[in-house]
Amino acid sequence: MNTDLFVAYRNKVVTNCAQVISGKDDVILLLLISFTCGGHVLIEDVPGTGKTMLLRTFAKTMGSNFKRIQFTPDLLPSDITGITYYDQKRSDFVFRPGPLFADMVLADEINRATPRTQSVLLEAMEEQQITVDGETHTLHERFFVMATQNPLESYGTFPLPEAQTDRFFMRLSMGYMERAQEMAVIGRENTVDIIHALTQTVTSDEVETVHSTYRQVLVSEEINGYIMDIVQATRSESRFMMGVSTRGAIALYRAAQACAAYNGRDYCIPEDVRFVAPYVLAHRLGLGSGVTRADATQLLAQIIDRVIVPLENE
Repeated sequence: MNTDLFVAYRNKVVTNCAQVISGKDDVILLLLISFTCGGHVLIEDVPGTGKTMLLRTFAKTMGSNFKRIQFTPDLLPSDITGITYYDQKRSDFVFRPGPLFADMVLADEINRATPRTQSVLLEAMEEQQITVDGETHTLHERFFVMATQNPLESYGTFPLPEAQTDRFFMRLSMGYMERAQEMAVIGRENTVDIIHALTQTVTSDEVETVHSTYRQVLVSEEINGYIMDIVQATRSESRFMMGVSTRGAIALYRAAQACAAYNGRDYCIPEDVRFVAPYVLAHRLGLGSGVTRADATQLLAQIIDRVIVPLENE
């Protein structure tokens, strides 16, 4: 396994995206880890923090076929999957693909659409296929959904179903930039022009290599046990109605492998697990009565701090 390739790949992606998104290198890395693991990303934050620009920039960096879907209350499932229509010239029914037939799809403000439309993404995200009029259509092998949503207290939003939320590999938050960074951003040229000037920085061969080899990163029995200790601790926490599922444990395992590779190692250490765990696990927790998402994030951080790090026992 060539870890130098992973480090170079990471640096090219982060550096290119940082031309648009200032001071958010960790968020860019987490987005890259999700993409490498074949997962999907949900970015939740208040409007105007650069969520959409980050995802546009990432797609441009990868050189991927990119489609954006603006989710609204009147958006229909067929608007994103496509329709079958009768072509008079061919005297036959023809399928017209919708915007889901792209390498990368930006589902912008996903929680503004009705649950019926939101649920259309379930099959696409989980199975990499969609079914229209009884016919199954296969999506791209590297199909990647990057969704944004406003906080649920915002006007005119619909909470995402738990089954759909769990299908997101990570939930990220942009947050505000530091003062000096924000001052530099508000005085620069138009962000759209900067994105337009960006070029693809990684090749398809590099993408294929990192996708196919990151699983070679060694995860020792001690680190594997550490992952399960965290997962099981969430299941025994009384303030959670439901702890992390097996799907969540698998996601944490793979995210730790990718994190180690991008840090130039072919083996995992506890710091890899601790870095990705809050973003992989927090949105998978079933909240008890009176427990908010912010409370859940804080509780998860406390759980991670309580779990004994294996290297400390040696």
